[in-house]
Amino acid sequence: MFNIGASAMKTANRTAGEKTKAVILETALDLFRGHGFEVTTMRDIARAAKVATGAAYYYFPSKEAIVAAYYDQVQRLHAEKARDGLEGRAGLRERLGVVMHLKLEILEDDRMFLGALFRYTGNPDHPLSVFGKGTEPQRRHSVAIFQEAIAGTNVSEELRQFLPWALWLGHLGMILFLIYDETEGQQRTHKLVDGMLDLLTRFVELTSSALVQPFVQPFQAKMLRMLREAGWTVEI
Repeated sequence: MFNIGASAMKTANRTAGEKTKAVILETALDLFRGHGFEVTTMRDIARAAKVATGAAYYYFPSKEAIVAAYYDQVQRLHAEKARDGLEGRAGLRERLGVVMHLKLEILEDDRMFLGALFRYTGNPDHPLSVFGKGTEPQRRHSVAIFQEAIAGTNVSEELRQFLPWALWLGHLGMILFLIYDETEGQQRTHKLVDGMLDLLTRFVELTSSALVQPFVQPFQAKMLRMLREAGWTVEI
């Protein structure tokens, strides 16, 4: 009896803790979106979430930790939506379009917030830099979504190894464009994505041709070597 009761209490406490953590996260994101990341303090977040400042620090030791949780949240949502969106779609162009547009739709309401975070991109030591060590798990998770998008298509083995990383880099450029896009529904960014994907898929089709393969294989091999040295290839 005692063991069952203790187990039930642990489950209840864990659930309560998860709820508190979720409230702190959502409250912090609302403040970051409304007031800005830089000016918002952990004390502000705790006050708005109606928890003790110590409790806020218990779940998130810093504002950067909150943003890291936001990155995780975005990647999970993107993976879930992409999984549903890719079902029943076989063409490379169509599959890439689903993944790219879904990511932009997820981020459309956070353009100002993301603009504040992009300033850390050039600092490899900052925990929020999209190229830094601190965001490596989220980066690989994002690349894996692009890898899933090209799975089952007729893309060559060489392209399967570096195309997901190229797509990830391209999608960063699209997000940066999204931040500055003031058109309704950010339609200019979505049109740019469509144009980029049209060119990309035509390039993939061209390089897959038996006539062109002898000319592009040396280039692909060199690209793979470069990316492997940089640690930017997908192991398959």
